[in-house]
Amino acid sequence: MKSLTDTEYIYSLIAEGEHVQQDFKFEISDARKIAKTLSAFANTQGGRLLIGVKDNGKIAGVRSAEEQYMIEAAVQLYCYPTVCIEMQTYWVEGRCVLLVQVDENLQKPVYAQDENGKSLAYLRVKDENILATPVHLRVWQQEGNPKGELTRYTEREQLLLNLLEVNGFLSLSQCCRLARVPRRTVVDLLARLIRYDIVESIFVDHQFFFRLK
Repeated sequence: MKSLTDTEYIYSLIAEGEHVQQDFKFEISDARKIAKTLSAFANTQGGRLLIGVKDNGKIAGVRSAEEQYMIEAAVQLYCYPTVCIEMQTYWVEGRCVLLVQVDENLQKPVYAQDENGKSLAYLRVKDENILATPVHLRVWQQEGNPKGELTRYTEREQLLLNLLEVNGFLSLSQCCRLARVPRRTVVDLLARLIRYDIVESIFVDHQFFFRLK
């Protein structure tokens, strides 16, 4: 089978558009901002960045050395734990496209430091980087615990499940208000129920909700 040229390969990726595992960047002007995308990919399914490609898929090209420096700065200075990436340059019609492959991290959450020095974790939802909720953070924190630790439902679990069954789906704040249970307790309960595949999170109208799976 004939291998693709650089041009054919990059255009085949661009044809996919932006999605949960692919993002286009015209250029990188801020290492902190790109750290946000790295966090989202590493916390979800991994993915790739095509740098030097506009949002509409048009190839603008970049200076690969400068872009690589910004990516390395994002990884080394603004992401933790360490994100595993690979970078490769491709020449398309005389213009350079930098492809950055980001692996899904085994150790989660991966945080990105913002301009105020605050550490935040992100998820990739379709073609967007979305701030992880406290429930997502708790799910990751609980992943080291055995799934068999919850052997029976208490009244709190049953109350939460009943509320989700009646209402269809609820936000974290709605769960806390309706259950009249402290927020920290609801976060812990939802995280455990997600880990046991009883509840799932969905993203609707720019907000995470929770529903029975």
